[in-house]
Amino acid sequence: MKASRSSDPKLSTIDPLWARIRREADEIVRHEPLMASMVHAVILHHTSFEDALSYRLTQKLASPDLRELVLRDIMDEAHGADPSLGEAARADLMAHFERDPACHTTIQPLLYLKGFQAVQSYRIAHWMWEQGRKDMAYFIQMRTSEMFGVDIHPAARIGRGLMIDHAHSIVIGETAVVGDDVSMLHSVTLGGTGKEDGDRHPKVGNGVLIGAGAEVLGNISIGNCSRIAAGSVVLRDVPPCKTVAGVPARIVGEAGCSQPAFTMNQILGEAFGLD
Repeated sequence: MKASRSSDPKLSTIDPLWARIRREADEIVRHEPLMASMVHAVILHHTSFEDALSYRLTQKLASPDLRELVLRDIMDEAHGADPSLGEAARADLMAHFERDPACHTTIQPLLYLKGFQAVQSYRIAHWMWEQGRKDMAYFIQMRTSEMFGVDIHPAARIGRGLMIDHAHSIVIGETAVVGDDVSMLHSVTLGGTGKEDGDRHPKVGNGVLIGAGAEVLGNISIGNCSRIAAGSVVLRDVPPCKTVAGVPARIVGEAGCSQPAFTMNQILGEAFGLD
């Protein structure tokens, strides 16, 4: 079962999510003392969620090319200048907690889940891109790909509440747009179809569920609350609230519910005559 919310009024008034993460950190220290040093360094040493997130990303992305102190300054600068980064990170974290059946605490994405960590790294790179610091954005993209197996171009536009489960071999291209509250599984590609320049990548609406191994290619539109079945190759627009499957993908039925990204139901059922 998911952990229940504690009722510490002081901490909850300041920041309920951060208070909860710290309580979960205390539980880890009590039950697994060998991890105490790591949990203190990543969580308990810090005074805010954003501070802990900056530290965690710095740990993951630092390299001989760009040392931890430099990267940490970059992370802190971005979070200090743009509070929406922290707001998006909170929405992404809760998306994992609410939709991933293997995520039982709010601390898990911050400590362990590379899908969450990779998306937060992309968000820093995107902020750098928007500031005109494109070489730094490319560097963070490179390190994110090397560390997490997730390659998101810093110019891509991604909404809040993104959950990437397992997060292995994810590719999201330069002109791709991903709406709010989208869920996708491993080996998803939002790519182009050739060497053409300009606006060439998919536009994914809100609440979409994209199954494992799906390839969505070209400047096409994926309608709100639609489902893309695992292994599909999508080359044409998908209307809202529909399920598509196959190579090439075709409409096989309705989405099956009002919020596919939240239910994470990938069973095609009657569309293929299944029980």
